[in-house]
Amino acid sequence: MNLFQQSPRFAQLVQEAPLNELGPGQRNKHVCDLLCAEPATELFAPFKPLDTNAARACVAGLLLMYDGLDDSHKISQDLGDTTGSYWHGIMHRREPDYGNAKYWFARVRRHPVYPAVADAAREVARQALTESPWPNANWLLESGPWRADAFVDLCQAARKAGTHADLLCRNIQRKECELLLDYCYRSAIGD
Repeated sequence: MNLFQQSPRFAQLVQEAPLNELGPGQRNKHVCDLLCAEPATELFAPFKPLDTNAARACVAGLLLMYDGLDDSHKISQDLGDTTGSYWHGIMHRREPDYGNAKYWFARVRRHPVYPAVADAAREVARQALTESPWPNANWLLESGPWRADAFVDLCQAARKAGTHADLLCRNIQRKECELLLDYCYRSAIGD
């Protein structure tokens, strides 16, 4: 279970978020406007965030999950740490601006959630590629570190390849966002 399940508002927003497109998607104006206006501290109740940058990273991630790419971008570009660069890279991957996404992922280098993302991607790929093989995605089945730049390329290819490839990458993207949100949440509350 993700730790953020202990904050009902935060958990609800994650649970109700759509399975995002690989591209920009349709901004949920209501949720994005609330996230931009609401103090971040309300998201964490009953906890109080101890790390304001991590709390802001959570908001950047939630905004991405509700297709508020521009809103998320404003936050992530100002964070100045690897987590901000990670959200920034995801935002540009979805924009789509693949070269810029790779630039931001290169700034991340190794993030503490990369091992969990690699494991989650392997699990999603194992199931999906059994049902619908796609040779471009076979690297996901290999053990090893998460390759964010290779995933950028895969998402670009998936947008052209069709439904099963697109769905595979969208499901991995969802896991990636949930894992990064959990990391940000834990950092925000000091766990």
